[in-house]
Amino acid sequence: MNLGTPELLVILLIVLLVFGGAKLPKLARSLGQAQREFRSGLQDGAADKDEVKDKKDEVKDKKDEVKDKKDEDD
Repeated sequence: MNLGTPELLVILLIVLLVFGGAKLPKLARSLGQAQREFRSGLQDGAADKDEVKDKKDEVKDKKDEVKDKKDEDD
């Protein structure tokens, strides 16, 4: 679904009629802030995912060490 210039102008006109000219800057600012917070949340989620992967790798390494030590003792 592609939106061309006429469609975007109609949407802008409807938004202008619904919210009024005075509220548009505040609405745009709020949308920008929400977008920044969303992107920040995505980056935090990716960082958390990397941390979990690192912890899983550490646990696997420890398990291997314990298994190797157990095999040496037997």
